[in-house]
Amino acid sequence: MPADSIWSIGELAERAGVTVKTVRFYSDRGLLPEGPRSTGGHRRYGPEALDRLRVIRSLRTLGLPVPDVRRVLGGEDGPDGALEDVVAGQLRDIGSQLAALRWREAALQLLQDCAPTERAERLLLVGAMSAPPSTAAPARFWRRWLPPRMPARVVSAVLDQAVPQPPADPTPAHVLTFARLHAFTSRSCEGGDRGQPAAHRTEDGFRPGMLYEGLSEAYALASPHLCDQRSPREGEALDCFVSAYAASRGVRDTPAFRRALSGVLAADPRIDHYWQLVAELTGPSRPTPGAAHDWLCAALDAQVGRRAA
Repeated sequence: MPADSIWSIGELAERAGVTVKTVRFYSDRGLLPEGPRSTGGHRRYGPEALDRLRVIRSLRTLGLPVPDVRRVLGGEDGPDGALEDVVAGQLRDIGSQLAALRWREAALQLLQDCAPTERAERLLLVGAMSAPPSTAAPARFWRRWLPPRMPARVVSAVLDQAVPQPPADPTPAHVLTFARLHAFTSRSCEGGDRGQPAAHRTEDGFRPGMLYEGLSEAYALASPHLCDQRSPREGEALDCFVSAYAASRGVRDTPAFRRALSGVLAADPRIDHYWQLVAELTGPSRPTPGAAHDWLCAALDAQVGRRAA
């Protein structure tokens, strides 16, 4: 290597526009190639060290930590392959950070805009959940609410429908609603039967998985009626709804069964507050399972009433 292409640590730092301390830092971590040392033991560098230092500075400017810089420089698949993986990881991290910041901003805006008399209560509500909020509490609520011995795939499907995801771009109203949902679902269930519907307490021959699969189908059939603001009525959605209860018990769908089911459903405990909060998050274009259930119950009651008359 020509003598004029061999630089001291100070000369390399000057050419790269960094401090000697910076060059020494990366050299000590094995990120800069060194040439043979001088007779006095001083470090010497060639042009490849300058190129490497420029790459390191670019990576560090993008916020990559030293371990990720090492991965890029020493990737087995070459710098391009390693860089692609590292950049993808950084984008995921930044996305998570931005989501947290958006929720924090909306939460602070909520506290700033509310009346002073509401601020202390809202602070406790918002402070009880993470930013962005976790869906663990609503998921636990539903696992407690659902009957035992449900197939895992059916439980997963119910959770997908019943547990709302935090909005990507929340408003202060979203923050308050999610905080109230978190508080509601975090409360301990009381009572031996946990306030569950009568169908959940049926033991002999009851097939809860069949019930909830059928209910999911019935809710999907009822949703267009709710979106179009149609009054509860007979039809495919109601037939599917009643059939789900009948099949889960192993009985026939008869007028007598419908009369009995109407009375049982009318006496069931309700979680209206939960569905009201979910509706505030999802909006009117996505009817909740709770709203679909109420619509179908009203359709059943109307049908039973007409037959009785």
